[in-house]
Amino acid sequence: MQQQQNDHNRIIVALDYPDPAQALALAERLEPSLCRLKVGKELFTAGGPDVVRQLNAKGFEVFLDLKFHDIPNTVAKACRAAASTGAWMLNIHALGGRRMMEAAREAVDSCARRPLLIAVTILTSMDEEDIRETGLQGSVSDNVARLAGLARDAGMDGVVCSAAEAAMLKARFGRAFCLVTPGIRPAGGQTQDQKRVMTPAKALRNGSDFLVIGRAITAAQNPTAALNSVQAEIDEALATA
Repeated sequence: MQQQQNDHNRIIVALDYPDPAQALALAERLEPSLCRLKVGKELFTAGGPDVVRQLNAKGFEVFLDLKFHDIPNTVAKACRAAASTGAWMLNIHALGGRRMMEAAREAVDSCARRPLLIAVTILTSMDEEDIRETGLQGSVSDNVARLAGLARDAGMDGVVCSAAEAAMLKARFGRAFCLVTPGIRPAGGQTQDQKRVMTPAKALRNGSDFLVIGRAITAAQNPTAALNSVQAEIDEALATA
């Protein structure tokens, strides 16, 4: 796995903007050595692959968060196209099943520049009631563990999960299995539309490798100061680990 991780680059800033110009303006105020950037469905739909390439040109590694979920052949082709943007990380839905994930793995492995390929388990906006309504059996953590195991067996580099499940997944699947955790809120921050949230310090202690943080940084009056504040919290957590 080509995971590029260091203690000063654990943060993935979610550029959840409707306008590429806004995303690029925010990127100008951030430091590539302190964070990576996430391009999701809204921004990618508005700006296309050029947004990823422009962010790469500014020195940022980009997590292309499109959560592909379709028949194996379609997802494989989508992953190959996504990798051609120069993205550092891509994701697909584990609920698409083993054959879909294996097809995506094979497609990405054939690319000249191979990105990390991770699978989404259960969205952090979902809780136990949401799980029951879908018809899935067991608790949120049961489903996360089952899907993470399937993802590992299908060759994924890791999974997207809540930081609440990180300790359990690290214990089961080892340190090399990459855990990307959304729903990260600095101490005192609002939860907004996430239900399973955690502070950066606690998420790292639980075993998270990368922390996806959006509005706590992007909506801050001073995004640079907000990023530095989160980094200071991370540094303190690692120093006392």
